[in-house]
Amino acid sequence: MTQHTVPPAPACPDCDGFSAAKVTLGGRAHTGALRIITAHCPACHGTGKQFARRFAATSAGR
Repeated sequence: MTQHTVPPAPACPDCDGFSAAKVTLGGRAHTGALRIITAHCPACHGTGKQFARRFAATSAGR
């Protein structure tokens, strides 16, 4: 018999599931490493899933 599996949550339509990106600031730290920041998707708040947007919209009115 086949196993029942739970389908994965749909990916965020704004970031297609790639919820975070590393961005270089164009310089180096005093240790020699590149200075970078992490930019998160504003629609899903860095989760990459579609249901996070609906949850944020419903809990904002409280």
